[in-house]
Amino acid sequence: MAFSALTMAEQVRNQSAPDHLAELLSRVAQSRDRGAFAELFDHFAPRVKAFMMRKGSNAEQAEDLVQETMLAVWSKSQMYVNERGSVATWIFTIARNLRIDKLRRDKAQLYQDIEDFDAPDGKIGADEAMGRSQEDNYVNKALAQIPADQRELLILSYVEDVTQSEIALKLNLPLGTVKSRMRLGYQRLRKILEQVK
Repeated sequence: MAFSALTMAEQVRNQSAPDHLAELLSRVAQSRDRGAFAELFDHFAPRVKAFMMRKGSNAEQAEDLVQETMLAVWSKSQMYVNERGSVATWIFTIARNLRIDKLRRDKAQLYQDIEDFDAPDGKIGADEAMGRSQEDNYVNKALAQIPADQRELLILSYVEDVTQSEIALKLNLPLGTVKSRMRLGYQRLRKILEQVK
């Protein structure tokens, strides 16, 4: 009994040995042996799928790539050269290249989709321009009504897009002073603008 179990284990090991895989691929290349291809498929399909999933493909994408890989093995079997590397190396190289091609196609499709996007042209209509002009006037009048030290901080922050830390350095003020003056200035500005509306 132990002898037959050992013999079966050896047979399984031998079936996936590099020489056996090369022989199967040779039979596919020379005579389109479907049985040999089925053995190669059974051996490599789960391994290629696991490889694809480790590389970030979901199960469906991995399955598609397995099918493409094994189809390429069938159609290009005569291109395999034993001296250049093992059957496994050759098949995983095909799988890797197909995955890279797919990623490139997906990326190109993404950019193609973006090109089709109709972005606004940036031009504003007369009504919007007038509305903005009125808002600018309201804000300028409101800014004129708050203390100069607070106004300067708000302009630096909201108009010139300077951070509070940079303002503190630029004006040689403690950061806490900048924050409190900005808060007070913003509160006053908001109250004035609420009264205008």
